[in-house]
Amino acid sequence: MTTSSRPTLSGDQDSDPKISDAKFTADTRTDFYDRNLTSRRYALVGMACSSIFSCLCIVAGIVTLAKHGVFGVITFNTFIVNSDDAFTLLDRLREILALAFNLIVTFCTESVGFIHSISLRSALASESRLRFNTNLRLLTAARGWCNPNGALLNSISAVLLVLSYSSASLVDGVALGGLPLLILGVALLLQMMIALSGMRAVKILTWSSSSFDLTAALIHHAQLTPITFRCMRGVSALDVDGDPARPSETQPSAWHAHPSIRKVVIFLWGIVAACAGWAALVMYLWHKYAGTDVASSYALTTQTWSFIPDLQNDSYNYIMYQTPDIGIRWWILVFVSVTAVQGPLTLAVHCSELIVNVLRDEKQWRCATERKGLRTAMNPVRMIFTHPIWLVLFAAKPFLHWMFGLSFIISNPAYDGQLGYLGVGMLTAQIWNLCIALSIFACFFTFVALRRPRGPQPAAYGHLQTLANLVDEWSPVMWWGHKEDGIPYCHAGTSDHPLPDVKMDCVYAGSGAGSLAPLRERSDVIRTGYALTAHTIGHAVE
Repeated sequence: MTTSSRPTLSGDQDSDPKISDAKFTADTRTDFYDRNLTSRRYALVGMACSSIFSCLCIVAGIVTLAKHGVFGVITFNTFIVNSDDAFTLLDRLREILALAFNLIVTFCTESVGFIHSISLRSALASESRLRFNTNLRLLTAARGWCNPNGALLNSISAVLLVLSYSSASLVDGVALGGLPLLILGVALLLQMMIALSGMRAVKILTWSSSSFDLTAALIHHAQLTPITFRCMRGVSALDVDGDPARPSETQPSAWHAHPSIRKVVIFLWGIVAACAGWAALVMYLWHKYAGTDVASSYALTTQTWSFIPDLQNDSYNYIMYQTPDIGIRWWILVFVSVTAVQGPLTLAVHCSELIVNVLRDEKQWRCATERKGLRTAMNPVRMIFTHPIWLVLFAAKPFLHWMFGLSFIISNPAYDGQLGYLGVGMLTAQIWNLCIALSIFACFFTFVALRRPRGPQPAAYGHLQTLANLVDEWSPVMWWGHKEDGIPYCHAGTSDHPLPDVKMDCVYAGSGAGSLAPLRERSDVIRTGYALTAHTIGHAVE
């Protein structure tokens, strides 16, 4: 079935009337778009695993606190270490367990984050405020303070996310503190409750991460209306009228197309600068207090510089503050200190998801000019392993938090199941290592954000209105290219079979572009009619 090419009005997306000539090959059946219930099942399985892990942390934390008090720990290194090799092995085992623990926390937060992002996307769509397929999950909110996807609970989710990684940093690989375990379990559980409440509070049109499934769903439910004569206009030309355009050999980068990406990249480099400042401050304090109880006696040299500190010989450069006694106020102080330092890192890595997902959306769209075509459906598991940038981010999340744990250590020796004291140490070499890793991370994402796609295909970067304008025929597999010759304008669009390349020397405006001027005049008449009506109403009110 083909929709009418008569002008249709979209009261949900814009106040101005829009003219649509889009053709849909899937009619108005429920399978017009992929609801992707497979992603929903995967997400719920991930939530179930996360809930089991959080409950285990809560139970272990409560048992430890009940048995040994607020300073109790679960120790696994009860054997006697009587050789240097055994101590080194134990130290490496502790770091491996800490990295694995951060990896598990990352899996849990990603499972929660997927459901939260899908529900937030649907909430924004219901308010006609959804512009891109991907948004900053914790920094974008739906209307209403009581809304599970609103600003209040989003802010709480951000704090809980930071607490999750901060608690993981305080959990030693071979001596699990009861209080950090309890806080970690509660933080994960509360995040799951917020995500599930958000899922139940809104009608989710599709669980698919594909921007095409979402665009098709919004069109199907009359929440988005294609605009004609923009078949060669990308996302960067949103403020340009639907005038004819010639194909361009290169397209704008994500940096120029998506305003939030610029903020994310700047934020990443701000974190790099803050980390370098942190390292410089620690070096200054070490020079000031070298040889005292506050600072080590080893200077920062190539001999003392290492990736993993030599805890056996204490031969590394650091400053440390040891609490005078054990009390709940010191635990609170340590938690606040770790959260304050690690919080910006957690938010920066979280915001990097925007770059990854926007580039994923654009990569899917540009498949429309390849031999195999564009497949609108997206397998959530296959997407992880076939998208290298996503793999980089997923590996970087636990790795960077683990490196932070090497830089900001909590010395908590345990005797008979209880902590002896709390010592907060900052290791200079490891902070510089973290700074170098963050610099590489920021350079990589800056490069991919500034990279300009080649080819005449207009860039969309997951912008829903742009995709609705560019796709004029929907099918499970689509190709984009030249469709019609015309005088004076040609037409480019999508089809269920391969299309020839667009002609670089032609001007494109869309199907039926010969009647472009009359339609514009009609649109102006409609707008003028709206203005006159508003003017008349204003006089009537007066």
